[in-house]
Amino acid sequence: MKRWLPGALSQGLQGLQGRLLVGMVVTWLVIIGLLLGLAWGIGQTLARKESLSYLGYEAEVLSRGLQEQFGQRFTALTHVAHQLAGDGGVEVAPLLKQNRSLLAHFEGIMVTDAQGRVIADLPEYPGRIGFETAHTEYFQMLSHSPWPYVSKPFIGRASQQPMVFMLVPRFTADGTFNGVVGGLLNLSHGQFLRSIASQNFQHNGHVAIFTAAGEPVFIPGSLSGPVASLQRMDPPDFQLALDGWEGESQHVLEGDTMLVAYRQVRKAGWVLAMMMPRSEAMSPLQAFLERLWWTWVVAALLMLLVTRWWVGRQLTPLHRLEQQIAEVGEGKRQRLALATDLQELTQVSDAFNRLEQERRQALLRLRDREVFLDAVLGSTPAGMFVAQLDGEITYLNPALVEMLGIEYGTTRKALLARIHPDDRKGAIDMWRHTLGRGNDFLRQLRVMDAGGEPLWLEVHACLVRKEESPLGIVAVVKDITERQQQEALQRWEAEHDPLTGLLNRRGFERRLEEAMADFTKTGTPSALLLFDLDHFKPVNDEGGHALGDELLRRVAQVVAWEVRHNDYLARQGGDEFGLLLPSCTLSQARKIAESVREVVSQVSVIQDGREFFVTGSIGLTAFQAGDSSIAAIQARADAACYASKRQGRNAVVVHVEESAPEDDLFD
Repeated sequence: MKRWLPGALSQGLQGLQGRLLVGMVVTWLVIIGLLLGLAWGIGQTLARKESLSYLGYEAEVLSRGLQEQFGQRFTALTHVAHQLAGDGGVEVAPLLKQNRSLLAHFEGIMVTDAQGRVIADLPEYPGRIGFETAHTEYFQMLSHSPWPYVSKPFIGRASQQPMVFMLVPRFTADGTFNGVVGGLLNLSHGQFLRSIASQNFQHNGHVAIFTAAGEPVFIPGSLSGPVASLQRMDPPDFQLALDGWEGESQHVLEGDTMLVAYRQVRKAGWVLAMMMPRSEAMSPLQAFLERLWWTWVVAALLMLLVTRWWVGRQLTPLHRLEQQIAEVGEGKRQRLALATDLQELTQVSDAFNRLEQERRQALLRLRDREVFLDAVLGSTPAGMFVAQLDGEITYLNPALVEMLGIEYGTTRKALLARIHPDDRKGAIDMWRHTLGRGNDFLRQLRVMDAGGEPLWLEVHACLVRKEESPLGIVAVVKDITERQQQEALQRWEAEHDPLTGLLNRRGFERRLEEAMADFTKTGTPSALLLFDLDHFKPVNDEGGHALGDELLRRVAQVVAWEVRHNDYLARQGGDEFGLLLPSCTLSQARKIAESVREVVSQVSVIQDGREFFVTGSIGLTAFQAGDSSIAAIQARADAACYASKRQGRNAVVVHVEESAPEDDLFD
């Protein structure tokens, strides 16, 4: 502080006259400003509520209109399905031609039989008759449900444009499922959504439509940026709307606040989002306040002129006080000696003299403590730093400077830049939270050293308090890189087979549990493949365990090359292997299993001129709706594996019937 305190006080008193001069004006201006601010705040709230209410009304009208359009089209398809009840397929095509009026609602119509084979279409498209649809998600859905269904958006094979199917099941006279009747809607140029794109709203709002899974159905070009931002941010209200919630909210998208009203189009399983920039809702209020601006300025000028004369007469004694304070700051005097009849200024002078004396004494004590603290912090082997309450670094000890390879004047911004990008945001958030609540900050994070290599550091920071008032922050930093590397190695060894480097039984079962959870939650198809090596015992008995281990390593290597990068291959013990195929249908899994069987049969080892071969008995199963635990899935795959051995080995046995190919009709 030295002699800067008197100087600072002198500078402050130099501006006191001006501040008192406008004091009364500022008071009135503050009152006016508060009233304007209150009006602005209330107006904002009312305008926002009114805009959200009106936006919700328009979204409700539009969603009901879409509901009616879907209802009309489902009614038309249901009528055709009822006409086809009891037919064996011979009269389907003529009957479909008699209903050409359906083309006013759809871009195309198709009818399938109970096995999913297309038996009629309108208009006729070469190659479509006889096409298999049993594998599609919409046919599988309708074959087990009597309700109409709208498919997920897809790209049409002929038009290369986004489309959806509206489908209803058809039944025979005795109620047996007999196929589906489907109508094709073009989401880009079709009549169905053309009315939405051409609607004129009483604001600058626009409409976006999503599926319940968050996939875009209808996105105007003007909303492509905000919608992409909405999907990337994935706010809670957007997720609630995808789960069925209806209501109004607001989101900050691409730097602009958007008011959003969500409504459900339940017949299609769609979510409608009506969006309007918040700036438009506030524009009438902003225009009104701008008209009041000149009134506010004129009032301020008048108040300044009225009070200037009165304030000037009251401030004459302060000029003498200002001059003496400046002299104290310059070292020309040690204390104030003000002669005035104003008791208030005399009290200020006496208080200043006491503070100046105490300041001098405090400076002497502070210098002694700084010397002692520098010696303590400089000799400790642990890294330490001291920071202000806002986080700005004021001290780095030599151990921390050497540890990080930084300079003594390094700023907070430079230190934050050294933190690994994956750890930076979490560390900053936790720093603000814990220190803001008065708790200690303790976190392990990665920091880049001078050579760009990551160091694992443990940072323990706490507030330094005097009584109940925080003074600053002190932190201890430890290098735990070696400990982290050892723990990472132990975690890897706990779930991997040391011989082959594959997952062991424990690690494999954890991946199975995760795949089971995904299947239960989202229905993601997955498959499990278990296989034993045939003729492996002679390799161990005649060639020795070292030769057997070499064979196991080669099998693990060739199978790992053959499977997909996201599959999980494990050695569960001995010559038993497991392969988890996430996001894989049974037909795909069958092909992978055959390729695994083939490469295993080509593996061999040679000892003393004798070549040993093995084959694989493979059991395959898919995750099923009734599975309640991984034990049931493993049991099916294990049973299929034993069946393969009983059938002569070197074969793939599938526990359930294979699914149809997964080529979409209009893809």
